[in-house]
Amino acid sequence: MTGTPELGRRTVLLVGCVGLATCGLAACAEYSSGGPTSTAPPPAGPTGVTVASVPVGGGVVLDDRGVVVTQPVAGTFAAFGTTCPHQGCSVNAVADGTINCPCHGSRFHIADGSVAQGPAERGLTPREVRVADGRVDVP
Repeated sequence: MTGTPELGRRTVLLVGCVGLATCGLAACAEYSSGGPTSTAPPPAGPTGVTVASVPVGGGVVLDDRGVVVTQPVAGTFAAFGTTCPHQGCSVNAVADGTINCPCHGSRFHIADGSVAQGPAERGLTPREVRVADGRVDVP
């Protein structure tokens, strides 16, 4: 005997399982905090785009400001936070009348941010909108 204890098969398996579980939890922690499409907190101050840059029946995602601005019908604008309520990813596209999350496929109606398709069970967080002088501002 050399004075160093030998590792048994159970110990090696236990250490391996703990290591795999730790890696899995780390991946979930990164994902649940925003995942691959998360952005830094939006800067302070109003967020704005020109009226002309928001397509009728669509919208634009302002990643750097954490806002999506939509125009469901001509002259009517809405805005929502970009954080998907399912697991915190950021929505990244507006297409075919919905705001879309790339992580699990949740889709939200552009008019009111409500769920059009899960797995999200709640809608996007509405934001205040001000339209003036050809601009759509989200304070």
